[in-house]
Amino acid sequence: MTRQTRGLLIAGTQSGVGKTTVTLGLLSALRRRGLAVQPFKVGPDFIDPGHHSRAAGRVCRNLDGWMLSKDYNLANFQRHAGQAQVAVVEGVMGLFDGYDGLSEAGSTAQMAKWLGLPVLLVVDARALARSAAALVHGFASFDPELTLAGVVFNRIGGATHLHYLEQALSQLGEVKCLGGLPREAKLAIPERHLGLTTAEDHPLQEEYLGRLADLLEEHLDLEGLLAALPCLEMPPAVPLEAAPPTVRLGVARDQAFCFYYPENLELLARFGAELLPFSPLTDRQLPENLHGVYLGGGYPELFAAPLAANDGLKQDLAEQAAAGLPIYAECGGLMYLSQEIQDLEGRRHSMAGLLPLKVRMLKRLKALGYREITLTAAGLLGPAGTQARGHEFHYSEIAAETGDLPRLYRLTARQGAAALAEGYCRNHILASYVHLHFGSNPEVARHLVENCRAYKE
Repeated sequence: MTRQTRGLLIAGTQSGVGKTTVTLGLLSALRRRGLAVQPFKVGPDFIDPGHHSRAAGRVCRNLDGWMLSKDYNLANFQRHAGQAQVAVVEGVMGLFDGYDGLSEAGSTAQMAKWLGLPVLLVVDARALARSAAALVHGFASFDPELTLAGVVFNRIGGATHLHYLEQALSQLGEVKCLGGLPREAKLAIPERHLGLTTAEDHPLQEEYLGRLADLLEEHLDLEGLLAALPCLEMPPAVPLEAAPPTVRLGVARDQAFCFYYPENLELLARFGAELLPFSPLTDRQLPENLHGVYLGGGYPELFAAPLAANDGLKQDLAEQAAAGLPIYAECGGLMYLSQEIQDLEGRRHSMAGLLPLKVRMLKRLKALGYREITLTAAGLLGPAGTQARGHEFHYSEIAAETGDLPRLYRLTARQGAAALAEGYCRNHILASYVHLHFGSNPEVARHLVENCRAYKE
């Protein structure tokens, strides 16, 4: 039987207008009303989805027009939205911002049209009055194929300010104003160099989420918004086939290592991996009888001292690596496998030392953007020629290489820059600054599990 779900996409005129605040408040308000609500995030972000999951009580899913195919995005959305009563998608950047200035490729608007969702537009009204109508008119008329469910003005100065904004918008007769949120500095989530603090470091308390829900209930027409949402026909749920677990895969999960796409872990499990979480911060040894290790990204630089002090885990990892244990590491995981991390104060913290690399932190962003990798030789993720897509975002760099270290990746950026040699490989270790989304090529997950199985046998 088909299933029906209501849904919308929350977008902004640009980054920083308050999309995440509105999204978290809406998730909390809907959940408080007893509705099952499924969150999604457009783009490669790890941090916002963690907060979405907390507010909704359901794991947030990433949707991405470049890393993932249209079919994969649709299937992912339908599989999870169909299990809820309302689907709430937070966009990325501004509504029409994508890969370039020529097309909608990779934009929030493109995703809204793929999914058939109306858009709730968030406008920062701090310095706007009647001009807001011109701004909204531009967004409403720019793409006739896109439907705006309404506008929310954020950071308004008071009732009079909102009245002016509503007057201006009423002249258009195009888009309904669903309310205005006052400036609430106390509700801001702390930020740091990769964006908002993570759900692991700054878990949103029920009191905070309740205040956000109160804010939206008081200042937004939630009944009008819900009434404007279309009912989406979801195809019948098809159970995903999963192999029985045949290998034990350790997954680093703590405050230092928390960046994982849920689908990566689910695909590994589908191909036969039993996932065993461990903490490089607090565990003195790896889980018993492992056949592989997955070290994801996160913030090892913020926890460099306790990571360096945990000699037991580092020694256990080194001994098992010497015995041929497959280890796959991304970004923060690469940093942990290096010889040391040098922080911004110049302090050097000894890491696992499995790769002849030294890493140092920078005050400025080192790399940001989508990446495609092609294997130049057979490795943990498949045979030569295997391709997958992901994202790179970090404030560190490799300061020195203290030994010969082969590269397994031909790395290309979306913008078409020259290919680089990356994907550091030593024995059965593969480490990269790129966070791959296994949904871009599920075969890489299958090959990783197969290599763990080969080690087991």
